[in-house]
Amino acid sequence: MIKTVLHPVSDLAKAKEVYAALLGVQPENDTPYYVGFEAGGQHIGLVPNGGPQGMTAPVAYWHVPDIEAKLAEVTAAGATVQEAAHDVGGGRLVATFTDPDGNVLGLIQDR
Repeated sequence: MIKTVLHPVSDLAKAKEVYAALLGVQPENDTPYYVGFEAGGQHIGLVPNGGPQGMTAPVAYWHVPDIEAKLAEVTAAGATVQEAAHDVGGGRLVATFTDPDGNVLGLIQDR
């Protein structure tokens, strides 16, 4: 299930105001490198300048119980790993891959 969508933004302060108005809530995480909102069971994140992963478009993240198993499954089906699974803090693992058309998709595993 998609629970998280991250959006690259060029102006974090301006984007934060627009997303707060859109979602009707203030951010739960508000730092210079990431702003995150929780709304209607979804996590919407704003990543300034695409972050270290160089995002150029929004990325939807599926939450999975075993990120390595899911990466193996999607690569066997024809996907290409873009960013291997790695810990981003608090035991959360993230990874990205591309489908055969180059669309970037993400996975999250919470421990």
